[in-house]
Amino acid sequence: MTDRFSAELMRGSLDLMVLSVLSQEAQYGYALQQKLRDATRGRVPLPAGTLYPLLHRLEAEKLIRSRWDDSTGRRRKWYELTKAGHARLGAQAGQWFAYAECISGLLKAAGGLRPAPT
Repeated sequence: MTDRFSAELMRGSLDLMVLSVLSQEAQYGYALQQKLRDATRGRVPLPAGTLYPLLHRLEAEKLIRSRWDDSTGRRRKWYELTKAGHARLGAQAGQWFAYAECISGLLKAAGGLRPAPT
């Protein structure tokens, strides 16, 4: 496994990552952390001190909504995307793909640069 991504590289894309995980199904915080860690092969650890303020901000922006549930025997707060969240995810994903293509083209033109091993 390669090293974790730098904080500077991830800055600005954490919202996109969380929205994309929540687009698959509703999640509670710890499960969201695990899914993100698994999907990124451990390269994006999202500590609770970063995740929960981010979730609160996304909820304040009405991109996600939450509900408490204790049907599993443990009270957990579940998060899911709103219609606005789906729209933001689509817009951000489109921008991200265009940005990644742009950076990839620049790096290829620089010559001799290769993707990090995975």
